[in-house]
Formats: sequence, C-alpha cells, structure tokens
Amino acid sequence: IKSNIDRYGRERTKACTGIDNIAEAIALLELNNWDLVAAINGVIPQENGILQSQAAAAATAPTAPPSSAASSSPPSSSSSSSSSAFCPVLPSRHIVERQPRMLNFHIEYRTRSVEVVLEEASTVGEIKQILETELHVPVSKMQLKGWKSGDVSDSVSLQMAQGWRCAGGMSRLLPPPSPTRRAGQESLNQNYLLIISHREAQREYSLNFPATRTIQEVKRNISDLTNIPVRHQQWDGWPASASDDSMTLSSSGISYPCHHLTVCRRSSPAATLEPSEECTDVHMVSDSEGDDFEDASEFGVDESEIFGMGSSSCRKSPMMPENSENEGDALLHFTGEFSSRYGDCHPVFFIGSLEAASQEAFFGKARDRKLLAIYLHNDDSVLSNVFCSQMMCAESIVSYLSQNFITWAWDVTKEANKARLLTMCTRHFGSVVAQTIRTYKTDQFPLLLIVMGKRTSNEVLNVIQGNTTVDELMMRLMGAMEIFTSQQQEDIRDEDEREAREMVKREQDEAYRLSLEADRKKREAQEREEAEQVRQERIRKEQEEEREAIRLSLEQALPPEPKEEEGEPVSKLRIRTPSGEFLERRFLGSCKLQVLFDFVASKGYPSDEFKLLTTFPRRNITQLDPAWTLLEAKLFPQETLFLEAKE
Repeated sequence: IKSNIDRYGRERTKACTGIDNIAEAIALLELNNWDLVAAINGVIPQENGILQSQAAAAATAPTAPPSSAASSSPPSSSSSSSSSAFCPVLPSRHIVERQPRMLNFHIEYRTRSVEVVLEEASTVGEIKQILETELHVPVSKMQLKGWKSGDVSDSVSLQMAQGWRCAGGMSRLLPPPSPTRRAGQESLNQNYLLIISHREAQREYSLNFPATRTIQEVKRNISDLTNIPVRHQQWDGWPASASDDSMTLSSSGISYPCHHLTVCRRSSPAATLEPSEECTDVHMVSDSEGDDFEDASEFGVDESEIFGMGSSSCRKSPMMPENSENEGDALLHFTGEFSSRYGDCHPVFFIGSLEAASQEAFFGKARDRKLLAIYLHNDDSVLSNVFCSQMMCAESIVSYLSQNFITWAWDVTKEANKARLLTMCTRHFGSVVAQTIRTYKTDQFPLLLIVMGKRTSNEVLNVIQGNTTVDELMMRLMGAMEIFTSQQQEDIRDEDEREAREMVKREQDEAYRLSLEADRKKREAQEREEAEQVRQERIRKEQEEEREAIRLSLEQALPPEPKEEEGEPVSKLRIRTPSGEFLERRFLGSCKLQVLFDFVASKGYPSDEFKLLTTFPRRNITQLDPAWTLLEAKLFPQETLFLEAKE
C-alpha cells in the first residue's frame, strides 16, 4: 500500500510541478513529510505566480468552470480523480503579480559554513561580496566551485544559475516572502534570513537558519563571526516572546522570512548581572547570557574552595618548585602536579628548556614544523582552576594541541620563576613579549601564548587569557593554525625550490667531478700508453742494437771467402731471402754447417727465427748437426737454398 501511495504521490507531484527528476520529487515529498498538498504549494507559487493560500484551497477542489468559485465547489469523493484535481486552472482574479523568488545557497569554506539567501535576479558577484564580508576572503581571490556548467563569471544572474550546485550544497527555491507570515507557524521546513548588524564593527551579516535552530545556536554562530563571547553579547531586536535561549526560531516570534537584529559587546558584563550571578564569568559553564548560578554560600560551601583558593594549610603543592636549576626537572614536576590535580587527559607538555622547545617547533623541515603554545600558569588567579579543568583538559583542545602544537608550560606563581620566564622570553622572543607578559595582572592569568617561527625571528600570533570558553579557545587556536598553515605552505615551496636548486647543483657538481675523473683516467691511460710505447721502443732499440752487435760479431768471426782457384773443394751457395733477394757466397767444402748458419745470421736472419731449406728434395738444413761439413750435408759443389720464417 505504501509503495502505491509513494508512486501515486510522485506521479501527482510530477504532473503538477513539471519536475521530471524522480529523485527531486521524492526529496520534495520527504521534505514535507509526504504531505502532497504542502509539497505542491511549496513549488507552484514560485512557478505560476499563484498565491500560496489560494493555491492550497484550489488544490483540494476539482476543476471548476471559470465562472464558478473554486472555494465553493465540494471536494471530490472519487479516488480516481485526474491530475487536474491537483493542478486547477484558477480564475484570473487568483493570478497575482509574480514576486521575486529567493534562492538559498549553502557555501562551505574550510571549517566554515555560510548560508546566503538572495533574489533570483542577483548576480554571482553579489554572492561573492557577501562571502567577502563573512569569510574575509577578497573577491579577487575567491573561486566558487561546484557550478553545474563549470566556472561562471560574476555577471551571471542567479536566475540563470538557479538549481546549480555550489561547493558544499544545492541551491533550492524558497517560497516568496510574505510580510504577514510569522515564525509562529509551526512548519519546521522553513528558513529564516537573519540580517544581523555588528554595531562596533559597523558590519552587517546575512545569515540563513532553519526554523529548528535555537536562539542559543544563533548566538554562538555570531560569537564565531564577531569574537564576542555569548555572555558578553548585548542584543536589540529580539521579540519579547523570545525569553528563553533554548527556544527555536519558529517559536520565538521573529518575523518571517527576514528579521533584523543588532548585536554589540556589553560594556560591563559584571555590572548587568544579579548578585547571585557574580561567578558567571569565572565558571564559564554555559555560553548563554541568561544562565543563572546559585550562590555557593547557600549550600554551605566556601567560594574559595570551589576555585582552589582555600587557606594556606589546605593549598596543594606548587605546580613548579622555586629556583629549580634544571628546566627539564621543573617541567617534569609541573606535568606530574598537573596530572594529579586535573587528571591524565591534558596536553603533552614538552620536557626541556624553552630554547629546546623552540628548536623542536621551528627548526626542522618545513613540513614538520609546528606552532609553539606556551602555557603560563598562576595559582593565585581564580581562573586557573577553571581554565585547566575545563579548557586545557577538554578532549578537543588536547587533541588539537597534540596534533598541531609543541606545548611548553611554566608556572609564574613565584616571583623568581616569573623573572626567570621573562629572561627566557627576552632572549628568545624579544623585550616586547616580555613586557607584554609583565603587564598582565594576576587575575588575567593563566595565559596561552601562540608563537610562530619565522625565517629571521619568532612572532607571537596570539595571547589567550584565562577568561575564555572552549569554543572561543578552539576558534583562536584554529585561527592561529590557519595563519601558520599559510606561512608553512610558503616555507614548503621555498624549501622545495631550494632543495631542487641544491639537487641540480649537486648533480652538476657530480657530473663535473665525473668528467674530471674521466679526463684524469684518460690522461693517465694516455700517459701509460706513451710510457709503454717509449719502453717498447727502447726495448726494440736495445734488441736491434743487440742483434746488430751479434751480427757484426758473427760477420767478423766468419772465415774469409775462398777463391775458385784454390786447390780445396769449394761449394757455391745461393740463398733466397723472404724478401726475394739472393745471398751468394763460396765456402770450403770442409766448412761446418755452423759457418753457414753464422753467415745467414750476419745478414739478419738468425737461426732461432728462420729455417734454411733446400729446394729439392726439401730438407731443413737448420735441423742438421751444425758440426757437419758441407760435403756431409751434400751441399757441394753448389746449392740453392731459401730462408723461411719459423712459425
């Protein structure tokens, strides 16, 4: 049955409104709690100019002729009525002048969300001007992402852009404003446009809130925008019926859809409180300016006991010993005492000197740097107990400090410790910071200094006093973190560029070193080659000289060549050299073969390199016994020999 009803509702809504997107039709029905008439009334007045009240009356009546009044016709009892029963053709007297449609945009920027309501004839540039006021981002540096057709120029009208997506949400149509409608109506799907003027800053905020938002939540949002704690806000413009901050906007009695308010900082918060509320600023339990606190004396409790300010006999041990020689030991004592008083859920305090904490936070790689949070404690301040237990031990604050900060602490209750702190601050941050700390009175402690390291010096971004709330503390920490993140991104870019330049220089130096090494090795190889050539040339010359000496000695030792007329037998030998030349000489037949070998060697052909052969038959003479005679070797009376190099 529910499925049939859902399908029937979607078909009726589509038929009457012209919405082809089933998902959008379902969303419209769910927004109106599946009230078909309410869903149609939320769209039809904006599309055809029919008044919402008239359209609501006509939507329940069947189609009537132009001459009959729609309100006088009886309701149709047929369950199969056509779609015209939900989309009546009203007489001309029901058509009114088209009123401007209002578009609701939900914009997200980092951790901020802003809702802006503008007429459809407004331009994208007007949205950016409103966002510049809300987010403090210049229009020139602003870029809205999420438009359906990509980036659009500032001159494009919202009428052309209606239904497009913005970054973080969908713009949707609101019913045309009617000055007679009031927030007393109990419809919870309405949105209220609150135009809030900040009197001191002379600025105006246009904020869109759902009807279910409470007055307390509105005040907290304004606290984020104006830095005015809720307890210090003074308002003008709330109706008399808005007496309780827990009331929703729909039940507060403010004007719908637009209501004007004015806010400023109360000049003297303490003066406006009743005597029973004197401890409001100290407790800071509630952000509401109307929260009442009972007088502790009614319960028989001394106020000094509530704030840890009892008599000296009941006082706890000091957070830090006086005149401690070692800062690390003093911080260890501080951490232990802090844990014993307020529990183990607290920031991780850096154990070491202020200089070491600064080194840890500021002097690493740009990606690893953090902000330095310096917590200054004073037991003589009535705010210390509340600040430590409710602020410093809040899980959100502890987690945020641990992730993004190096937290260093010091106790200035004792004058000696305070003087030591001022000396350290002067040395690390300059005399201005030390003088600033010196000007704070005891009841303004504890202090939380947010310090950011820069290239040449350290800068104190913020000094947070003890009279704050968890939300305000977190907001100021996030503000400091935003400034630090912007500076850190610049430092990372500079560091990356510097490392890239150094890398290129190292690569160039390495390439130059390798080139020099290659040149050196090449030069050394060339020198070795030249030295080897010189050595080989020297050896060659020595060998040649040795050969020449041997040749000359052999030549001189040869017996004289015999003449042909001598009576002894003479052998005439003809020897062909490898170059083709012929050596001719006569030898006595009784000469030894060694004489023949010496003759050949004296001509430059030693027997250890060349062999002496006969032509036919082929014989190797050098293999014969050198003591044989030529006659014994059958080299008589004449023979032709040839020389051949040994293998």
